[in-house]
Amino acid sequence: LIFVIDNSGSMAGTSIVQAKQSLLFALDRLRAGDRFNVVRFDDTMEMLFDTAVDASSENLAIAKNFVSRLDAAGGTEMLPALKVALKDASPNDTTRLRQVVFLTDGAVGNETQLFEEIASHVGRSRLFTVGIGSAPNSYFMRRAAELGRGTFTEIGSEEQVLERMSALFAKLEKPVMVGLKAEWPNGTSVEVWPDPLPDLYAGEPVIVSAQYNA
Repeated sequence: LIFVIDNSGSMAGTSIVQAKQSLLFALDRLRAGDRFNVVRFDDTMEMLFDTAVDASSENLAIAKNFVSRLDAAGGTEMLPALKVALKDASPNDTTRLRQVVFLTDGAVGNETQLFEEIASHVGRSRLFTVGIGSAPNSYFMRRAAELGRGTFTEIGSEEQVLERMSALFAKLEKPVMVGLKAEWPNGTSVEVWPDPLPDLYAGEPVIVSAQYNA
């Protein structure tokens, strides 16, 4: 699990409080055998560990201290953090599922560039966006999650943090089948949604809608 948290100025106030609460909750859900890292960004970017580390009590304590001290200030430069989060040191590893959890209000102006980055470099990673605050950029965050073969979770108040992060992690912990593809008869022109297909998780069906010419 790679956690990315937006601590730019647009997150000031209740948004950064909700984001930190959400991330601290997520860190508490990690178990022995899991590996993780934390990335924070404003108009600068910082990765806590050089690479993903074991979810030991020592590493988790370091991460919780790092998150607890975050303040919201500065501009929003999401692309460097996104690139670092999607950079996969072992793209052929089939023993682990690589999940990126991105906590932000989505206040960006370069949506097309970010979409292109996700589509080109998501690889085996799965991108789960968590919209923080009363008015997150839902269009950006939904589409980013679709391109990243993940899902979008919206948290509008502190009261929703526990319920919605619990639901997200209940899903992340129970992947059933990954790498789904739909094949259609040769020669048919098919428009499919969602594209690409997400993974299958316990208790949540994958529903495919298609429009075709025959």
